[in-house]
Amino acid sequence: MADLFAGFEPAAPASPPADAPLADRLRPTTLADVVGQEHVTGPDGAIGRMVAVGRLSSMILWGPPGTGKTTIARLLAAAVGLRFAPISAVFSGVADLKKVFAEARDHARLGQRTLLFVDEIHRFNRAQQDGFLPYVEDGTVTLVGATTENPSFELNAALLSRAQVLILHRLDRVALEKLIARAERELDRPLPLTDAARDALVAFADGDGRFLLNQVETLYPVDLPEPLDPSGLSSFLQRRVAVYDKDREGHYNLISALHKSIRGSDPQAALYYLARMLTAGEEPLYVLRRLTRAAVEDIGLADPQALVQCVAAKDTYDFLGSPEGELAIVQACLYLATAPKSNAAYMAQKKAWRSARETGSLMPPANILNAPTKLMKQIGYGADYQYDHDARDGFSDANYWPDDLPPQRFYAPTDRGYEKRVAERLAWWDERRHASPTDD
Repeated sequence: MADLFAGFEPAAPASPPADAPLADRLRPTTLADVVGQEHVTGPDGAIGRMVAVGRLSSMILWGPPGTGKTTIARLLAAAVGLRFAPISAVFSGVADLKKVFAEARDHARLGQRTLLFVDEIHRFNRAQQDGFLPYVEDGTVTLVGATTENPSFELNAALLSRAQVLILHRLDRVALEKLIARAERELDRPLPLTDAARDALVAFADGDGRFLLNQVETLYPVDLPEPLDPSGLSSFLQRRVAVYDKDREGHYNLISALHKSIRGSDPQAALYYLARMLTAGEEPLYVLRRLTRAAVEDIGLADPQALVQCVAAKDTYDFLGSPEGELAIVQACLYLATAPKSNAAYMAQKKAWRSARETGSLMPPANILNAPTKLMKQIGYGADYQYDHDARDGFSDANYWPDDLPPQRFYAPTDRGYEKRVAERLAWWDERRHASPTDD
């Protein structure tokens, strides 16, 4: 029996030693002490309601680093009296999982249910994630997974159907200031900072509570003659590097925000998101490809120069490199955001593609088919073709549609920018098509 409980870890750990890192010493001991996540831990939140009835369902905690995922999982186990079994997907494999599940079953036979906390659960592959399913379904474990990545992309649909996804927010200014106040009470003296530097310290943390407390702990042992101002703080501490993973959700969120800011004609927001991506190390050519897409999808013929600007920016960046070439990307971004907008070409493409799929292999009308052989001329290819340049105003009013397909209307230009002139030209041609021969 002693061996059976050898791996048992209590849900509520003992108080950390006095020399433990500040972040550990300030770790909340109740869910009410968790800051910044009241939308899930409060009385009306999903976790608050589960704790109130004393029964947990499996869940995935999704949020940025330093927002309390591990702490919440540990406190959940304590709140409902479950054994807490933590593992990390970074350091664990199939053998570790089998051992955890076997221990959980042994404890279950003795009436002790297990909360299995899996940190970085998205790092388990699909087959390993499938291995959780039978143990979650039969109640051997209550699974609490933690991830910084979008579960929709990283976790199996089968696992997601058995677990509630709860989103944890990056800590806002109010939450971070509460952490600083707790640190000052723990250390029994105020931070050696001016009010402006205190604000800067909160900004440096970028929503990460753990990072903030580590920075606070770095400040305290230093004997300073006077409080630091923002400049002094900046030289003393290091700003947290912005969270940005070039093949993960942050990457797609920012490129989406950039594209939509351009579409919404907000050059200031577009430039902000462009800066976020490039300063975080995004590949400039990736950004240029999206800018070019925005030029043809959201501007099109409302301003044909938009596409030219993007291609020129790409050539300029290739020629100058970084950082000089990044100014060309900025110019293209600003041009797109301030250009008149039209998605008429984009919508025309979708309609034309749909019509092409639906109508199959209809032959073009014979009058516009080339007739390079005698036989083709005999069967009518090219008959009565009218060369438009020989017609009045360079417009013959010939039919270009298959015999079994009435003329379609795919492209409808707007009245914005250059496209207004295109609309006037199309209207003139339409008028000529519908005019009777005597009208001339």
